[in-house]
Amino acid sequence: MENDMPTINVALGQYSDLFMLLAAIVYASAFVAFAWDLAKSSKLIREIDAATLATEQKVLVASGAIDSPPAGGSGSELVNDSMDYTAASSKRMAAKIAVSLTWLGVLMQGFAVASRGIAAGRVPWGNMYEFLSTGSFLVALVFSLVLLKKDLRFMGTFVIGLVTVMLCGATMGFPTPVAHLVPALQSYWLIIHVSIAVLASSLFTITFAMNVLQLVQHARIDALAAGKADKMPFMRLVPGAAALENFAYRINAVAFVMWTFTVMAGAIWAEAAWGRYWGWDTKEVWSFVIWVVYAGYLHARATGGWTGARSAWLSIIGYLCIVFNFTIVNIYFNGLHSYAGL
Repeated sequence: MENDMPTINVALGQYSDLFMLLAAIVYASAFVAFAWDLAKSSKLIREIDAATLATEQKVLVASGAIDSPPAGGSGSELVNDSMDYTAASSKRMAAKIAVSLTWLGVLMQGFAVASRGIAAGRVPWGNMYEFLSTGSFLVALVFSLVLLKKDLRFMGTFVIGLVTVMLCGATMGFPTPVAHLVPALQSYWLIIHVSIAVLASSLFTITFAMNVLQLVQHARIDALAAGKADKMPFMRLVPGAAALENFAYRINAVAFVMWTFTVMAGAIWAEAAWGRYWGWDTKEVWSFVIWVVYAGYLHARATGGWTGARSAWLSIIGYLCIVFNFTIVNIYFNGLHSYAGL
């Protein structure tokens, strides 16, 4: 059986490791640029508000309504609830640099993931290192593709920060040399089952970032409504909490369908490999727990009773279950799924 397997290309595997490291460095640079964009936002907001105020004053003077002072505000929006690009958003040079660096990181990591698969002669998601590296690549890729249509640069610090943490966790926490798959994974179901699981987890990662921002924005708006000073002016770069909630809900709905397929495909694979569809293995249990949490989230959100902070927290709990399932369950619990490569 071993002789039928393709030869491991060690040199190409080393190039994969190198480009994975370079991608991590580029992502870290993009993270700094996104953070710089947020740090500079207060100055940019003041400039836009001053320009808007001056324009309104000229209009009032020209119309003869000089006795009515303008209310102020930002007529030139940096971001809107539809998350479309605006004229004012083009002034964010740091954000443009961050997006360019993100695309560079995506290209580098894409080469690293692809070369890893070619070097091993199989799909590159057979252990925890490969799951994390491929998953973080998909998070960055999906985020970058969405940026072509929607202005989600306000999420850059959080999403690219998570990508950097995931990639560093893969390279430093779960380093695994290029090797053949263990016998339990030598099945076409690996391509179907795990690929959808990786993509679903990537979408859940993006909605996790959106729900965290939703909670922060919700707390900020409540503080402003209570007459308190705005301690987080950079959050004016972020849409309203309701817009974030609605967008996260739509993505979660798509990811939930994928996770449902993941659980079903896993059961079919289990029957083919072990002769039963379900055996209450630790991994199976936690995959089901994740499904239940997100099903509860979608149901509660759709009925209208659970909106705002409560739905955001439920979504966050679901993502924490994913993190627990991937880390704690894989590392500390023995079972039929104990082939993480550690």
